[in-house]
Amino acid sequence: MLALRLTRGTHPLVLARRLLVAAASAGVGFLLLCTLGHALGHPEQSPAPALRLLWCVLPLAATVQFAVAVARTDPGTRPRPGLSAIGLGPARLTLLAAASTAVTCVLGSAVALLLYLHLRGDLTGLPLDGAAAGLLAAGRPVPFAAVLTLLAVVPVTATAAAALALRPRAARTAPEEAEGVAGADESMPSGLPWGVALVAIGLAVETYAGRSGGGEGLPLPGRFDGSPAAVLAGWVLTAIGLATAGPGLVHGCGRLLQAVRPGAVRLLAGRVLTAEARRVGRPLGVVCAVLSGLLAAATLYASHTGPDAFGPLTGLGATLVLACTGATLLTAALESRQSRAPVTEALLRVGAPPGALRKAALLRTGVLLAVFLPLTWAVAQLAALPLKG
Repeated sequence: MLALRLTRGTHPLVLARRLLVAAASAGVGFLLLCTLGHALGHPEQSPAPALRLLWCVLPLAATVQFAVAVARTDPGTRPRPGLSAIGLGPARLTLLAAASTAVTCVLGSAVALLLYLHLRGDLTGLPLDGAAAGLLAAGRPVPFAAVLTLLAVVPVTATAAAALALRPRAARTAPEEAEGVAGADESMPSGLPWGVALVAIGLAVETYAGRSGGGEGLPLPGRFDGSPAAVLAGWVLTAIGLATAGPGLVHGCGRLLQAVRPGAVRLLAGRVLTAEARRVGRPLGVVCAVLSGLLAAATLYASHTGPDAFGPLTGLGATLVLACTGATLLTAALESRQSRAPVTEALLRVGAPPGALRKAALLRTGVLLAVFLPLTWAVAQLAALPLKG
């Protein structure tokens, strides 16, 4: 009940983020139910439903990541003075954040169920002139135990991930907190060499699979059914590598800005990047991985099979992954800005010009774009190159 009251009394922007999480949960739930409908309508294709469920893991992971990012920035579950006196300590606030995430995702799953039943014609007759009847196995009985199980995947996974990410940790000491806010280097994130190695291994796997032409098809939940499983495994390794290397790359950008006698603007921009590398770098690496994968897939399949290779559910899954990863990056940037608010106010109080702070923000954005945009394009071209021709 407390989670529902906090949800009703939240700021409109916070409520909008929760509604976006609910929409993403609805999209993933609808994809899972469409996989069930395909299995009901094509019982002779026994291995295909399991493979289609594997494709739903990608939008599921993106949705869970977005839900956790929204829970981290929720002001209603942030520790504040006096809450412990009324029984809302760190552990209780973690449970409250998990409960809010569960309520949001359950709402999305309910919307997915209503949409699925509506398109099947179970509520008011077949809409869209029965265009979705074959895809959703209209006219066949629906096993509601399987439906409820699939719809529970997103709320249970997102709730567990939020509780794990927001669990109480040992408090940092005051000098450590001040040093972290000020942007001083503690140490470079250790994932950069591992990320580079995973990217290299993923590209090597894709090259080998593309030249050999082996492997069984791994069908998407729509059309677009002819990709070798080894190529897709290489894409996954490449994506994990970019996500792992992201914090190290952001930290390196910050160190580069601070090199060779920096001025006040460069120094401030570099310190912020090094301090926020772990918070912003991973979602930035995930966005880079998603964009490179979409560019590679669009280049490859537009040149070989035309635009009809992408079915409606494939487009829905790609849209969910892209939207959720982009929203996660924006949410992480907002969290970073909120954590820097005391330092920004202190700089303004001592006379720092607001224009210098804006220039530092633009410089940070420009450096990150200058590094990650060419990296995204290069990985996309290398991923698609061995599969052409």
